Amino acid sequence: MSAMLPLFPLGTVLMPGAALPLHIFEPRYRQLTVDLLTGAVPDREFGVVAVREGHSPDRSGASGMHAVGCTAVLIDARRLPDGRYDVVTRGARRFRLLDLDTGSHSYLSGEVEFLPDDTGDEADPRLVAMLERSARAAHREYCDTAWRTGDWSEPAADTPTADLAHLLAGDCLLPLGDRQLLLEQTSAVQRLREIRRLLARERGLLETLRAVPAPLGSFSDEHSPN
Repeated sequence: MSAMLPLFPLGTVLMPGAALPLHIFEPRYRQLTVDLLTGAVPDREFGVVAVREGHSPDRSGASGMHAVGCTAVLIDARRLPDGRYDVVTRGARRFRLLDLDTGSHSYLSGEVEFLPDDTGDEADPRLVAMLERSARAAHREYCDTAWRTGDWSEPAADTPTADLAHLLAGDCLLPLGDRQLLLEQTSAVQRLREIRRLLARERGLLETLRAVPAPLGSFSDEHSPN
C-alpha cells in the first residue's frame, strides 16, 4: 500500500532508530514543522531523503533524490524568537519514493511505499550471533579510534538483529553512498556483513591518515543537520 508523506530532502542519510537534530529556517519547512506540531501531518512523521550529489530537488525533481529514504518522527521542537525552529527527530520506517507532489503544499510531498525487510530472511542462529558479535567489535574499534570516550555508545544488548546495523552506523561518519546502500539493503543478515566491512575499512583509513572525523555539523550551513 502507498501513502502520502511530507518530504525533507537533506545531504545526509537517516537510519531507522538514529537521532537527527535539525535547525529549521526555510519558510516552507517552518510550515512543515507547524503542521507536524498541530497534527495537520499525522503522527508527527515526515520523510527524509538524501539529495544526489550535484542535484537539487527544486531543479531535478525526484531524479535529484535517492529513491529510498527513512521517515523521521518529531520528538521535540523549540521555536526561536525569529520563527526558526530547533527540532529533534528520530528515524523510524524506510520507504521508497514512487511519485513527487510539488503542488499540494509549500513543502515537497511524495507518494511512498514502506519498505520492510525481506520475509523468510532466516539464517543459522549461530551465524547470526557471530555476525552480531563481529559487527559490534568492528563498531567498538572504529569508535575507539574516531571518538573520545563518552562521545559514543553501544546499542543495547537486546537490540533486534534487524535494527543492529542501522544503529551501529548511527555513530559513524560513513560516506553518503555507503549509508544509502545500508538503508536500501532489505536483508538484516547482509546488513550486518556490510556494516562490519565498512567499519573495518573506515577504521583502517583513520589509522592510515592519522586523522579523525569532525563531529557532524562542524562545518555545516543552516541547511544541514546540527
